[in-house]
Amino acid sequence: MNITKDLYKNSMSLLTDLYQLTMAYGYWKSGMAEKESVFHLFFRKNPFEGGYVVTCGLEYIIDFLREFKFSKDDLEYLTTLKTSAGTVLFEADFLAYLKEMKFSCDIDAIPEGTVVFPHEPLIRVKGPILQAQLIETALLNIINFQSLIATKASRVSMAAKGEPVIEFGLRRAQGIDGGLAASRAAYIGGCASTSNVLAGKLFDIPVSGTHAHSWVMSFDSEMASFEAYAEALPDNCIFLVDTFDTIKGIEKAITVGHLLKEKGKNMLGIRIDSGDLAYFSIKAREMLDAAGFTDAVIVASNDLDEHIMNSLKDQDAKVNVWGVGTKLVTAYDQPALGAVYKLSAIANSEDGWDYKIKLSEQSIKINNPGIQQVRRYFLNNQLLTDMIYDVDHLPSQRIKIIDPVDATKRKMIDEESLTFTDLLVPVFREGKCVYTGQNIHDIKTKVQHELGQLHKGVKRFVNPHRYIVGLEQQLHNIKTDLILKLRNIE
Repeated sequence: MNITKDLYKNSMSLLTDLYQLTMAYGYWKSGMAEKESVFHLFFRKNPFEGGYVVTCGLEYIIDFLREFKFSKDDLEYLTTLKTSAGTVLFEADFLAYLKEMKFSCDIDAIPEGTVVFPHEPLIRVKGPILQAQLIETALLNIINFQSLIATKASRVSMAAKGEPVIEFGLRRAQGIDGGLAASRAAYIGGCASTSNVLAGKLFDIPVSGTHAHSWVMSFDSEMASFEAYAEALPDNCIFLVDTFDTIKGIEKAITVGHLLKEKGKNMLGIRIDSGDLAYFSIKAREMLDAAGFTDAVIVASNDLDEHIMNSLKDQDAKVNVWGVGTKLVTAYDQPALGAVYKLSAIANSEDGWDYKIKLSEQSIKINNPGIQQVRRYFLNNQLLTDMIYDVDHLPSQRIKIIDPVDATKRKMIDEESLTFTDLLVPVFREGKCVYTGQNIHDIKTKVQHELGQLHKGVKRFVNPHRYIVGLEQQLHNIKTDLILKLRNIE
């Protein structure tokens, strides 16, 4: 599908902050609009106090950029914007420039489903500075949210230890767009299915669902509600048993399960949505097994996250399927990834590049300069370390990498003894998409493969081991020289 055309059916070029347009106007007025530039999108800190991030959202970005142009309606709206003095904000010749503008940037990105770490460029944009500036907000909006949810889903799925997780957070999601994007990202991150039917249709995600408490409450008795549900959907019976009294609800589900058996059908299981999930799941398992329903699953829900699920596992809860909603699709404990988009190089008059950095009193907020690539090293098919290097300063075979924040932390790499791959791949060249992506199911499989290559200490939920990412020494030296120069230190 084409998300921009099929879902929104409109130009999305105004999905930006006003200051992107005012900067674009400034570049145009200054004669800089076509000046070549390089920007990188990256994040500074892992979310959820975890050890990694799962990239997600590239398909959305591709569709957005394929359709990136200013429509007649967009331009008419921009004519209505005024300055503080009441004059028009953008002059007509600038809007005429936007009307004729053709997207022409080169985009390189790390494919969806890749495990990544702080300071690594997830996307590199190279092209006219006006265009590169205008797409910043949309890129950040897409990558920040979807990567956050995919990461949360991977943690929740890890806590389930191989048991299926159903994402059913649509009712609590941050609006329609958030609900759809979250369902997609959650599936990529590891969920088995979603309750979101539109996401199922749009993204080819398996859908799951049973019934709610309102179904039970709409009948004169709990038994009558279960019998009616079994009559209506005899091949899809998972009964929600905690509307009034959980133990009695389980008993009634077993009774109706026997009625289904008499008709040659099977009760699939029960769902518990409140109370002591460990106790009730253990009791339910005993009751179901004693009644001959050894294959019936026990679905647990009720504001679950990876920490609660871990605790339930430690208590030997007998849950087979996990329903996770609010805390997954809203990234409840950390609702923002905090990725940023920084200028790192701009063309000079000598057909070369002037490298750029932003200074800060906080070393973590000083961006890396240059035209960056990420090289990932493997040892025995396990992720060993990542190196950020400048494509115009290729590393030698024996390499020193240096922590981007703390220069006292260093690591030697012998490239001859290791296998490696460069993570950023071409996505657009001169505004044309050259990337053939994977389908959503292959991306989901990729996530699990990559997590399997990651040391288990990095995947810990509490105090994870830190995966080493460093700047190649030449890039570190360039960055240091720029800092000293900008701070007037000889």
